[in-house]
Amino acid sequence: MNLRSFQLSDIHGVTSLWKMNASKEREQQTLQVLAKQLAYDRDLVLVAEKDDSIVGAIVGTIEKDTGYFYCLAVHPSYQGQGIGRKLTSLLEERFHNKGVQNVQVMVDEGTEKLAPFYYHLGYQQASSSILEKIWLFRLPDVISTS
Repeated sequence: MNLRSFQLSDIHGVTSLWKMNASKEREQQTLQVLAKQLAYDRDLVLVAEKDDSIVGAIVGTIEKDTGYFYCLAVHPSYQGQGIGRKLTSLLEERFHNKGVQNVQVMVDEGTEKLAPFYYHLGYQQASSSILEKIWLFRLPDVISTS
């Protein structure tokens, strides 16, 4: 499996993946977030690729010193294989390298099924719809992506 920054040629694979994991309304919102983030910083839009197919994707954004996770999706046939964990770890590393002090995940009707996953990664309830992780120490310099 290869983790890398989004490329324009990934758009069909990523949108197909979001169609499998989100409502039509959520998919349209996700595409808007994707377009805005690609114009700002492509390094925070990540894909997981296996056998020349997109099997996972995540979009990150930064506002001041806070990073935000959006649109984590893993192909149903590949869920439970650590792909979501690897994508979030790589995005956390990239956030850290850009000076982010904490990371927040918005949990709503379309993403509440991911809450246990984020709790497992060390995120805590910050409010009724936000999970947060605050770094008190430096992340490892190298995070394995294989």
